[in-house]
Amino acid sequence: MKSMRILIVEDDELLAAGLARALATPGYAVDRVSTGEKALLALGIEHYDLLVLDIGLPGIDGFSVLRRARERGQTLPVLILTARDAVSDRVRGLDLGADDYMTKPFALGEFEARVRALLRRGHHAQSAQLSCGVLLMDTLAHRAWLADSPLNLTAREWSVLEYLLMRQGQVLSKDKIMQAVCSWDEEISPNAVEVYMSRLRAKLEPAGVYVRTVRGFGYLLEEAGNAQP
Repeated sequence: MKSMRILIVEDDELLAAGLARALATPGYAVDRVSTGEKALLALGIEHYDLLVLDIGLPGIDGFSVLRRARERGQTLPVLILTARDAVSDRVRGLDLGADDYMTKPFALGEFEARVRALLRRGHHAQSAQLSCGVLLMDTLAHRAWLADSPLNLTAREWSVLEYLLMRQGQVLSKDKIMQAVCSWDEEISPNAVEVYMSRLRAKLEPAGVYVRTVRGFGYLLEEAGNAQP
């Protein structure tokens, strides 16, 4: 699994902000929009791993957003989050292609669990475990090890390392890394990426896992046997 990007479409600003904070804590990149029109625009320009979608939106409602997304061939998991609890609304949402349906009010813990389940389902064909030499990352358990020793990472370090692990053998530019791990409303500079890389090097290189700088292009994750000078 790669670093996950989630789009929240919710016109209740307080609720949307609270959900975004909860999902950002484990390291997801979270974008928020408040209308159906903005949701369709976002879905057209970004790749998302999950859509959290309110139905009662101003302008284009959530059902229309879902229908248009599926007509475009977009297959990302969709969690409908709405105050509408009528069976007919549930049936309509599921028939349009929603993967799950939660009614407000709801428990935050249950919401987070359903998000995790949908992300796992959306990436069921890919292993939850990523490795590079003695480095092992379990993206479901959200734990990492160097050999048999637990590797402690901040949320941002986790997201950056996960992105590097998913793309071993590829040189990744600072811009790609920033886009993968940051939400729209976050500001992170290229210098900050260098800081995260420096921290990861300090933790990984003693065990023989290297984050190599390819001057002018970006970064490459390698294990000791493949590292180049």
